Amino acid sequence: MLVHRTREGIASGVIVEAEAYIGEDDPACHASFGRTARNEPLFGPPGFAYVYLNYGVHYLVNAVTEADGYPGAVLIRALQPLDGIALMKKRRASDGRAIDEHDLCRGPGNLTKALGITLTDNRLDLSASTLTVEDRGISVGAVARGPRIGIRVALERPWRYWVEGHRSVSAHRKRA
Repeated sequence: MLVHRTREGIASGVIVEAEAYIGEDDPACHASFGRTARNEPLFGPPGFAYVYLNYGVHYLVNAVTEADGYPGAVLIRALQPLDGIALMKKRRASDGRAIDEHDLCRGPGNLTKALGITLTDNRLDLSASTLTVEDRGISVGAVARGPRIGIRVALERPWRYWVEGHRSVSAHRKRA
């Protein structure tokens, strides 16, 4: 579960899609260009949030996964909404049209908007802050694996994982 506690309320969802980005030798990882002010959280200890603005449009949230000093993280791509669905719909409503519950957190930019995640959440401790990853023992189904999407390099690495057949997962479901 990814859970965000804000003044507006709690919004959460079950993680149903994620992608790994590991190391300076992974050309799709932000660390491939070396250590910078932007990607500094990737080189920090595991269990912290790495939030960045993608193409100046969407915030994306990652969980840092590797040992301190070794860059790597998992991009959280999609959630099955659980808590705060009305709040998520309010945050996602841009033109007054209704958004299906399964579309609220489909895609990494949509899920951060629905949960209210911004750059202020960068570097938060994902086990003891307002933004947490929790295990509530919820079973979601079989997990499939295949190439990452939304990138142009290192497409051969099958580091994308998703719940097979889940309606909140991104449309691209090709297996490796």
